Amino acid sequence: MNQDSKLSKINSPEDVRRLSIEELGQLCDELREYIVSVVCECGGHLAPNLGVTELTVALHYTFDSPRDKIIWDVGHQCYVHKILTGRRESFKKLRQDGGISGFPDPQESPCDAFAAGHASTSISAAMGYATGRDIQGEDYKVIAVIGDGALTGGLAHEGLDNAGASGRDLLVVLNDNQMSISPNVGAFSHYLNDIILDPRYNKLKKDIWEMTGKLPVGKEQIRNFAHRLEESLKNLIVPGMLFEELGFKYLGPIDGHNLDELIPKLKSIKDLEGPVLLHVLTKKGKGYEHAEENPIRFHGTPAFDSTTGKSIPARIPGYSRFFGEAAVELAESNHRIMAITAAMPDGTGLDRFQKEFPDRFFDVGIAEQHAVIFAAGMAKVRIRPLVAIYSTFIQRAFDMAIIDVALQDLPVVFALDRAGVGGDDGPTHNGVFDISFMSLIPNMIVSAPKDEVELRDLMYTAFLQDSAPFSIRYPRDSGVGLIRSLRFRELPVGSWEMLEDGADVAILATGSMVYPALWARKLLAKEGLSAAVVNCRFIKPMDHELLDKILAKFETIVTVEENVLRGGFGSQVALHASGKPGLYSRIFHLGIPDTFLKQAKRSTILERLGLSPAGIQSFVKKALHERVDEHSVKGEHLS
Repeated sequence: MNQDSKLSKINSPEDVRRLSIEELGQLCDELREYIVSVVCECGGHLAPNLGVTELTVALHYTFDSPRDKIIWDVGHQCYVHKILTGRRESFKKLRQDGGISGFPDPQESPCDAFAAGHASTSISAAMGYATGRDIQGEDYKVIAVIGDGALTGGLAHEGLDNAGASGRDLLVVLNDNQMSISPNVGAFSHYLNDIILDPRYNKLKKDIWEMTGKLPVGKEQIRNFAHRLEESLKNLIVPGMLFEELGFKYLGPIDGHNLDELIPKLKSIKDLEGPVLLHVLTKKGKGYEHAEENPIRFHGTPAFDSTTGKSIPARIPGYSRFFGEAAVELAESNHRIMAITAAMPDGTGLDRFQKEFPDRFFDVGIAEQHAVIFAAGMAKVRIRPLVAIYSTFIQRAFDMAIIDVALQDLPVVFALDRAGVGGDDGPTHNGVFDISFMSLIPNMIVSAPKDEVELRDLMYTAFLQDSAPFSIRYPRDSGVGLIRSLRFRELPVGSWEMLEDGADVAILATGSMVYPALWARKLLAKEGLSAAVVNCRFIKPMDHELLDKILAKFETIVTVEENVLRGGFGSQVALHASGKPGLYSRIFHLGIPDTFLKQAKRSTILERLGLSPAGIQSFVKKALHERVDEHSVKGEHLS
């Protein structure tokens, strides 16, 4: 940064408030340049952050963080906020091992008022803050910043409904980056907002309201007439009547990139009483040509060349790509297959399906609960819905998977992308719970492919089922590099696969852990240890016949999974074994411990957890060498 740099002098929000409006403009330019320079090296959410640069600067210029609470929805647009709140230098290690999170994290800074990572939560959290503030007699400001995409989530509407009815002082900033409102509407709203924000107007309105309350007769009729007249006028010229009906003062839309407009407006509404919603228009990717031209591509991006905007392509495509291709192939021969996703057509690999079968593709927005019940309704009329949602997000529809799908035994196919360790997106995006919660649902088939070919075969098998819901989990990773088979193959539901037999120990691995277990077997063989490796592609139902043979043959058994140990695959193996008297097998479990995993490269986290070939080898050796007597407890996890 040069000597005249404004960004180099920003170490806290107070430093932002010392700058002039002109200097704030320069600061915004430097912020964009800095964010691009970091994200091109480590990857991250680029376009959303470039789009909220002026808005974030204006918020910190107007409000007093951390005393005032700025709550970010989803949180993937918090980079500018982090840089302005004392994390300028640590931002260089964004989403890296030992670095800062790509999402708000109260452990990093008191300026991060609320942890986020899943959408549509900010208004409810702000309502909680505002209620607690009022009960405790405090007077700080509460601001929720939510995007128009997150507003598609039902939770956001629940928050709006409750906040509007409460009458409590809080500000909701709606960041609309679709730019779908015409200039004429904007001009009308500017005029109306100037009136609404004029303190003389508000005082006059309050005086008239109090005066009508003192009338001996007819006061309610006069008040009702005045209210209807005001609503009728606003209906003609204000695009935010819905928010007004919910109890908010609606202001906007205003230009979210114009500091000369943003800052005066925020200052004007800062002390307004009651719930207020400010509607700002922004452009995703603003200030970086490649992100402006392709905001979807740069929403969340791996490392890229900042000059050309091009990423380095993976040598082997990821599981999402193989899933998307298989979905298209299956849909070509089965016209009843319909694909559903929750605002993730590109992320899940369904973008090609969307192009090939636009009438059979449904993006419901950030509404996972609706997506699952929507699919259940389709299944009721013999449509075959394919619901593709990240593992971390399907958690939100857990109740729907139980009551609306499984209870009715409906053949909904759940494709759980990013299952297991999410890596640099951190704890909010780790999909490490789905084996546990999907397995406890009656009627649900739970599976995990060992590679991209088995993923295709499991999808084919899922659509052959006429009644049971079917869950398929696969990781955020590249495939193993197999040549794709030309034909789909049906896999008997509940079947396992003995890949390698052995004499000393049996390794029962599921999904992404099968190939690491095979490589661990080779390492063990060099030390004279013979390990059997079983591909446990079905977690529920299990291959009880093969499992019983393994329990009878091996004294030591190790289960390996990329899921939490509590309620996971290994615990289900142990539960089955506990009902088999006379079997003295020792069962040890390797998986994810009872903790939230911080951000780092996926490979780094797996290695740290012992879920690498060398880690599995070490764990198996320790299990074999443990002295276990007749009083030892099965299901021990070796640390």
